[in-house]
Amino acid sequence: MTDLAPWAARPDPSRGRLHPEPESGSRRPFQRDRDRIVHSSAFRRLQYKTQVFVNHEGDFFRTRLTHSLEVAQIARSVARELRLDEDLTEALALAHDLGHPPFGHAGEEALAAAMKPFGGFDHNAQSLRVVTLLESRYAAFDGLNLSWETLEGLAKHNGPLRRPPPYVAEYDGRHPLALHTFASAEAQVASLADDIAYHSHDLDDGLRAQLFTPADLAHLPVVGEALAEAARASLDVPPPRLQHETIRRVINALVVDLVDESRRRIAALEPADADAIRHARKAVVAFSAAMAEKNRAIKDFLFARMYRHWRVNRMTAKARRLTAELFALLHADTALLPDEWRGRAGESGTARAAQAVADYIGGMTDRSARDEFLRLTDLAVPG
Repeated sequence: MTDLAPWAARPDPSRGRLHPEPESGSRRPFQRDRDRIVHSSAFRRLQYKTQVFVNHEGDFFRTRLTHSLEVAQIARSVARELRLDEDLTEALALAHDLGHPPFGHAGEEALAAAMKPFGGFDHNAQSLRVVTLLESRYAAFDGLNLSWETLEGLAKHNGPLRRPPPYVAEYDGRHPLALHTFASAEAQVASLADDIAYHSHDLDDGLRAQLFTPADLAHLPVVGEALAEAARASLDVPPPRLQHETIRRVINALVVDLVDESRRRIAALEPADADAIRHARKAVVAFSAAMAEKNRAIKDFLFARMYRHWRVNRMTAKARRLTAELFALLHADTALLPDEWRGRAGESGTARAAQAVADYIGGMTDRSARDEFLRLTDLAVPG
């Protein structure tokens, strides 16, 4: 492990776990958190959950699992440069998408609409719900019983929560996570590594899917420069290699800016410890103002040319409708749920049933949600 900076989160001592456990002599608390996340059922299911393209559309497109692994790689590299705890950073990167339902943003939009009368649905809050309640692996407690620092980072990696979602507020009442402050620098790194991974791999997947061409990227900040540099350095190489050369330069440019700006902010703050990071007036891990503006231009391009492309729109419309109808069927008649979930749901049509159905659907993969819908609606498919 890199020699930790004074402002890094400290595994020894950690602020502990909700349910006290004897710590392992060979593994530090954040290492155990990371390992528990990797071995969880929710993490395995990310392999078959949509990023942008539905899982069956192609073997080479990203899924939630491959995205999480890419985020973890970027986050760990940045953490090393800033002398932060790499294990905590990696644990947060690997866990940040555990609460995503099937079918990506389409599935989340459908569940959020269905759950609006019952407190809503938010994938960040659902990630906390997964690791504190829904994972059932241990005899002594529900969830994974992760360290305080990991739970804090999951709850507020995007910044202080002035109006936390209902489950986050409920959990905070039992195990306070200081929701009014920033999270650790490690959590801030994981959050922005997510942005870097999103931009780079969505550009890559969009090119693979032929939603746009390299020529369409030439005007984009960062991307156009990376494309020109790759072309100069890779004369006469086939297009797939030029594409890879471009994307890796985009990642490098974003990472270098993030590290440089974060070092500048940390130096200006002169934090004595991790709590100084939490109580700072603004995030200390950030892109420069110029790079943040360039990132917005990349995001706008991807929104217009990829996320709202007619081919993507068709699939997301179908996925949104399927998710909404599946929720409506199960909420109206909880007798259709498997035994364990029927016991959680109780009486049909209630708020309790709605939460159980949202948890049930939220834990599905694209494929299992589609299969479940067919079992409930197609007489030719065995129930």
